Amino acid sequence: MRYALAMDQEQRPDALHRFRRWAAVAVALATVGYVAYALWRGWSETATELASFLWPIYVPVLGLTLLNYGLRYLKWHYLLGRLGIHVPHRTNVWIFVTGLAMVISPAKAGEVVKPWLVRVCTGAPIHQTLPALVAERGTDGIAVVILAAVGVTTFMAEATELIFGTIAAIVAVLALISVRPLAKGVIDVVRRIGPLRGIADGLDESYEATRTVLAPVPFAVTLAMSLVAWFAECVGYWLVFVGLNVSTVGLDAATFLYAFATVFGAPSPGGMGMADAALVEGAVQILQVSAPVALAAALLVRVATLWFGVLLGACVLLRLESVIESATRPDAPDEGEAA
Repeated sequence: MRYALAMDQEQRPDALHRFRRWAAVAVALATVGYVAYALWRGWSETATELASFLWPIYVPVLGLTLLNYGLRYLKWHYLLGRLGIHVPHRTNVWIFVTGLAMVISPAKAGEVVKPWLVRVCTGAPIHQTLPALVAERGTDGIAVVILAAVGVTTFMAEATELIFGTIAAIVAVLALISVRPLAKGVIDVVRRIGPLRGIADGLDESYEATRTVLAPVPFAVTLAMSLVAWFAECVGYWLVFVGLNVSTVGLDAATFLYAFATVFGAPSPGGMGMADAALVEGAVQILQVSAPVALAAALLVRVATLWFGVLLGACVLLRLESVIESATRPDAPDEGEAA
């Protein structure tokens, strides 16, 4: 059965306004950072490297990024289906791409727009759909850590504790989620606290939904898709060096550095600053390329893998209202038709 959710205009978050604000700040910070580093390391040398880049190679680089987005979308759609929430592809694609713009929001909190839009379009409560987002992004994180772990002992032995410590923490969290009596006990404690009693039922439903999307089969399926998706971007990073006429960088080293930089940059919105610095300094120290080449490579891959997605998400945000209206109009297909 399909649910229609009517929302007054004043109740709808001004997503476009907030995105514009954060995007302006993010673009300004990123630009200042790259310009400052280029001035420090050699502005003219970096410009020369960019000018000599074999631009036809950028087409497959962007194509590999689209492969990453496509696989991650299929994960998102699959996880919603596991929860019994069926959104037509023609609507769900827009919902997913909207989230790409929100990765530059503080703590990536803006990605909650995806569960919110599912609620708007289907009526499914956010506490039931949020676990799909957690599982989708969580398996992305696990995949990137695994890719980094493969080469950490070879290329950066001093980071071994960081990578394998992260893996141990992830395993511990998954183990805790699997212990139903422990989770139920925590929820019961919350239920006994007067001011928090009202959220206990929502927590209980969220926990059951989380167990559903992190069960062995969906977890294995989505993790495998994540590994392929993120390895595609690692290949894109390697192709950037090919386009810069650098033949000494191997795919294994490029995979490690890109994955490690992604893990290292996780605390900042979109990895801005932290991932960029790790890519540049890592390329100089690990890949043994010059600073201008490292900076040019970082700039090219970040445009392809971060700002390309932000641009796509921004375009979707411009027509967000029409997507919502199309999904919630009376003649829209039922959930059963969209399965």
